[in-house]
Amino acid sequence: MPIEPPKRKDRRRLTHVDRGGRPRMVDVSAKPPTARRAIAEAEVALEQDTLSLIIDGATPKGDVLTVAEIAGVMAAKRTSELIPLCHPLPLTDLGVEITPDRSAGSLRIRATAATIGPTGVEMEALMAASVAALTVYDMVKGVDRTAEIRSIRLVEKSGGASGEWHRPAAPDERPPNRVPKGVRGPRRAR
Repeated sequence: MPIEPPKRKDRRRLTHVDRGGRPRMVDVSAKPPTARRAIAEAEVALEQDTLSLIIDGATPKGDVLTVAEIAGVMAAKRTSELIPLCHPLPLTDLGVEITPDRSAGSLRIRATAATIGPTGVEMEALMAASVAALTVYDMVKGVDRTAEIRSIRLVEKSGGASGEWHRPAAPDERPPNRVPKGVRGPRRAR
């Protein structure tokens, strides 16, 4: 027996669309400011020769890792200018770390964003990871036409009324490269 979809009035509404179907920014004025954090990831698959050029700092366009990390930070600060219905947020922390993974033939990009405010920083973390990945692609496209951006996604978030959320690990997925808070681990594997 087929299952009927929920009636229109019982469906969850999209928060960025009013009852008339018009786009709107969500009103967060009644929400209390809380500490919020989000982590997003992206991956750029590359040929092994390209990965070696990046690690050795020998690409024609320069230091790919540093430029991409800076691009991610700069992009996150402009998220509300690029995503039409995002709130402008005062970021209290933002970091982008890119780690080469020779066995996977890729660069793993991890962006962490934080604020104290009435709404979350998921879009800022996703923007940072996305633009860092696009910057890597731009800097290597002349030497590696097979470069491919993969798996841009939110990994976890905390704060606000919905509390903590962690993406469940896929069966074929490696655990994330975690460094304890306050401890600065190796920046790049060489």
